[in-house]
Amino acid sequence: MKKLLLGIDIGTMGTKAALFDRDGMLIGQGFESSRLIRTGQGAVEQDLEEVYIETAAAVKRCFSSTSEDPNHVAALSIDGQMAGVCGIDEDWMPATPYDSWLDTRCDPYVKKMMDQAGDRIIQLSGGPASFNHAPKILWWKNERPEIYSRVSKFVMPSVYVAGKMAGLKSEQAWIDYTFLHFSCLSDLIGKQWSQDLCSTFGVDIRRLPKILNPWDCIGKLSEKEAGAFGLVPGIPIAAGCGDTAATVLGGGIVRPGMAIDVAGTASCLITCTDRFTPDVKHRTVMWPRGVIPGLFTPIAYINGGGLNLEWFKDQFGQTNFQELDRLAEALEPGANRLLSIPHLGGRVCPNDPHLRGLWMGFSWNHRKEHFYRSLLESIAFEYAFYLKIQRDLQPEQQFEEVRVIGGGAKSRVWNQIKADVLQIPYVRLEQEEFATLGGAIIGGRMVGFWDDPLEVATRFAKPGDRIDPIKENSIHYQKLSDLYEELLSGMKELFKKVHRG
Repeated sequence: MKKLLLGIDIGTMGTKAALFDRDGMLIGQGFESSRLIRTGQGAVEQDLEEVYIETAAAVKRCFSSTSEDPNHVAALSIDGQMAGVCGIDEDWMPATPYDSWLDTRCDPYVKKMMDQAGDRIIQLSGGPASFNHAPKILWWKNERPEIYSRVSKFVMPSVYVAGKMAGLKSEQAWIDYTFLHFSCLSDLIGKQWSQDLCSTFGVDIRRLPKILNPWDCIGKLSEKEAGAFGLVPGIPIAAGCGDTAATVLGGGIVRPGMAIDVAGTASCLITCTDRFTPDVKHRTVMWPRGVIPGLFTPIAYINGGGLNLEWFKDQFGQTNFQELDRLAEALEPGANRLLSIPHLGGRVCPNDPHLRGLWMGFSWNHRKEHFYRSLLESIAFEYAFYLKIQRDLQPEQQFEEVRVIGGGAKSRVWNQIKADVLQIPYVRLEQEEFATLGGAIIGGRMVGFWDDPLEVATRFAKPGDRIDPIKENSIHYQKLSDLYEELLSGMKELFKKVHRG
């Protein structure tokens, strides 16, 4: 009997495959690391064929970790990176590399789009132009026209892998609706491409794929490709969704008032609401659709927030995060009046690539742990700024808790800092897999294991330790949050001057 569900998550640093049973129990998992290609001048790419090979290796590793028979896989679903794009030709061969969400070459087109029709983009698509789809498409069109001419469709890396597994041609290319807020070319409420926006920016709508539901079946695993994955031909493949959308579903964020902190490579704060109120005023919080119909998952993030901590550990010669956390936890809130800006890769929400990292107010009295704690606090202050905007857009919204996942969720001191700054309890989820579990839930919906993914996601999520805000700390942090916003505002023009040399 076919009883297993395979979820695959194509991330920035690698691809993960996980096998689940119908009760959401993790049966086996495998991981294969990825290579980022940095060629200078803001370019960050990935080779699509490498991504495909890595995905196959991750699936094989998954099955090598368990005795389960691949014949028992009922469905598979792939989620992946959301803001970047890649082009394929008519035969589903790569026409471009994957233009990563970390790639900043399209910045001039971001500015042009926002100057020309920024409010309209946000009103229709739910989010501002940034290092995302339309600016990247325009970069390829104008800066690499000979390559652009070979592009039949622009797709996501997860779609590239799934489509190749199914042996598709470019006319069958798709995108699911959880990606649309990153497109800057969509009518998000209508779940369709916007003729208005495509015409305004000169984007050929014929190069955009069809829009599907996450659980729509796009095909079955072909006999030609099955062997590379150690699977059997004929497994139904779901359209899948964005990695953040899959994570939100796997974390059980399925009703208004819930929130989740994805403390990973990027530091993402995501909430849940049943109303679409795009952030035209601040141009900061994106308003995507969630997997669950009728729900939206407002999100803002720090580009590489988690990478900041890895960088700090490596550059300051610390062997592990546990020791850094121990030192930081011994300090008073505020890190002895040391403030930090965490945008080492440029600010994304709102878009400001010139704004970079900074420590302000340090003296001979500050030690390594002060710098580290201020970095942790700065990400919490950024989150407070995001929530302030959401409360402005939806004053009635009340947040009951923030669930936290990712590598940063292991840091108790960081969770306490965030709870204190946001004045909302933090709850760490007990399970370790979220995006792949979300994919498994989608795959199960596709093949009829269940009709209501909301109920299933609620049942599968396992809340664990709860950290409540400390009132005295919250009062202190409120003043520092205000100072943090003043610091960002005051440094914007100075950083632009530094960038111009």
